[in-house]
Amino acid sequence: MSEPNDLSAFWMPFTDNRGFKDHPRMFVGAEGMHYTAAAGHKVLDATGGLWCVNAGHARPEIVEAIRKTAGEMDFAPTFQLGHPLAFEAASRLALIMPEGLDRIFFVNSGSESVDTALKIALAYQKARGQGGRYRFIGRERAYHGVGFGGISVGGIVGNRRPYTTLLPGVDHLRHTHDPARNAFSRGQPLHGAELAEDLERLIALHGAETIAAVIVEPVSGSTGVLVPPVGYLKRLREICDTHGLLLIFDEVITAFGRVGKATASERFGITPDIITMAKGLTNASVPMGAVAVRREIYDTIVNSAAPGTIDLFHGYTYSGHPLASAAAIATLGIYEREGLFEKAIELEDYWADAVHSFKGARNVIDCRNIGLIGGIELEPRPGAPGRRAMEAFHRAFDSGLLIRVTGDIIALSPPLILQKAHIDEIFGKLAEVLAKVE
Repeated sequence: MSEPNDLSAFWMPFTDNRGFKDHPRMFVGAEGMHYTAAAGHKVLDATGGLWCVNAGHARPEIVEAIRKTAGEMDFAPTFQLGHPLAFEAASRLALIMPEGLDRIFFVNSGSESVDTALKIALAYQKARGQGGRYRFIGRERAYHGVGFGGISVGGIVGNRRPYTTLLPGVDHLRHTHDPARNAFSRGQPLHGAELAEDLERLIALHGAETIAAVIVEPVSGSTGVLVPPVGYLKRLREICDTHGLLLIFDEVITAFGRVGKATASERFGITPDIITMAKGLTNASVPMGAVAVRREIYDTIVNSAAPGTIDLFHGYTYSGHPLASAAAIATLGIYEREGLFEKAIELEDYWADAVHSFKGARNVIDCRNIGLIGGIELEPRPGAPGRRAMEAFHRAFDSGLLIRVTGDIIALSPPLILQKAHIDEIFGKLAEVLAKVE
């Protein structure tokens, strides 16, 4: 068998495969705040990998936890059996969740966490005698992963358009992006709480008795950093309570310190019924996701099953995998010892100043921020949406900076270990890049 020596076999996700394979840009190492590119230069990570490396790259504590566990128990099933690390990881995670959301279901990704949350919502409604509640309400411009459930409740058109078969019984709230009133908002926009009333319209249209749950991202990341208007999430919670709907927060991006608390729920003071998570749970060292569920939901589903029978017909071979559990335990320990959740609050003003320093820059039409998340929106090129930001992405990599682009929006979410000097370097390099982009 010959050595593989080309790029043809790997069908890359969310990638212009032809373009990449004509001009590949590769990483060969990572440590702390930096990647090492195949060409040998360091690349400052301004995106935490893919919104996920919150504690910095190659943390020795996590590496050792994975290595030790792999040598002791490479795999153990969690169907009708168990292993201690999964229970410890769940217990530690439950301790930092909002009060009452202390039942944890492990999965392998954010996409799986969303589909799991949707199934739990349906199972709960049926278990409490409300089986007619089968509908879900998502939101326009939302990203909830790439499972059929996630793209159904999601609202990013490009993720939905290629697939004609989606979940039935799904409707969508209007999105909250309102540049006419909220451009260059620092933190939460002041205008737009009234957009939550769109949920009342959909309830009147479909009937509350048909709706199982509403799912939203507290901060929408993949669609371009959309921060919730002041009062918006609170009003969604009130409407859900009035009509008996479950409220699901998709916190795959926002959990684990990204907005200055363990969850965005805590940051905004709004407690949902279910929270989906992934990414920062293991610092991205081993794939893992989780769903935190209000105890009453768990009890209702479990107690509705006949004794000796399965209560939730759902799960994955790798749910609570030993290596992932060990990585999660080590990661949560780092967050606590180093106070990384608080780091985003400590640096938020300095970060916001840097993000909003691009107001008035050439081609920049909006800047927005919350915690250690930043969005810089560029004016699209006529007839070529997304091309201007993609050019910035390629130029940034070549100059030693990793950014994320979605459409013509530059999204930034660096590891929480960064210092002010890193912020200066990130935005200094980005300014040089944007000055060269026509």
